[in-house]
Amino acid sequence: MLLVILKELLKKKAKKKKLCYNKGVIRPLFLMSTLICNLPAQEVWVRKEYLTDHQSGHGEYEKGVWVAAKSLPGRAFYFETYLPEYAAVYDKLPISAFLSSPEKPDPDMELHNLQFWNCMDYGVISVYKQFIGSMHFEIMTRDYGTQTGTYVCTIDNYHENIHDVDCSTSESPSEHKSHNLIELDNGQFALYPNNRMRIFDNSITPIKPKDPDFKVSTAYYQVENGHDRDGLGYEDNYFWKTAKERNDESKLG
Repeated sequence: MLLVILKELLKKKAKKKKLCYNKGVIRPLFLMSTLICNLPAQEVWVRKEYLTDHQSGHGEYEKGVWVAAKSLPGRAFYFETYLPEYAAVYDKLPISAFLSSPEKPDPDMELHNLQFWNCMDYGVISVYKQFIGSMHFEIMTRDYGTQTGTYVCTIDNYHENIHDVDCSTSESPSEHKSHNLIELDNGQFALYPNNRMRIFDNSITPIKPKDPDFKVSTAYYQVENGHDRDGLGYEDNYFWKTAKERNDESKLG
């Protein structure tokens, strides 16, 4: 009986402080899986066959507006789209379901040419990279060479819950990928990583830019370890000094 009372008290405490209580463990609600992120209200055309589970509607198009994107590890991003003619929201469509105009694109690229990598984790966020937002984009596809387009936003994965074992590589320097959402000039949309794109600015990019000779970043950068200990735990001065600075001062004195 005492255990039951204790559990109820913990649940009330969790609710009051906006925490999650589950099997004796209290966690902040913001540490729960995110799964979904907002998208810009981009007007798109949806291939009708994707709305009928590919059973009919081939060659037909329905107008829509993007609402959100979902990230499930090992799958393509799933887009949620508002369909105003039906007053309905349709969920879980890949990037290949969407066009910028109601006509067959040329070339008509498959999903694996439009999204290069699967989602890497449940943690997902969308951002707009202001500085490069108005620049000219070129993506290097698997099978259709270079395709040009304009920037929409970037969808990025991360490991959102520090209490859960990280089974993904979304935070590994050599494996992490950004998913830049590009409206292609052929009428399709694409999600491409930084190292499969070139971005050109009319002012600061030279006419013939260099070919990158970069290598994939594999280092973990941090600043608190790997050098002389600062011993700051013993400092209470507002303008504190490191152990080396204190030692140098004592030698001069």
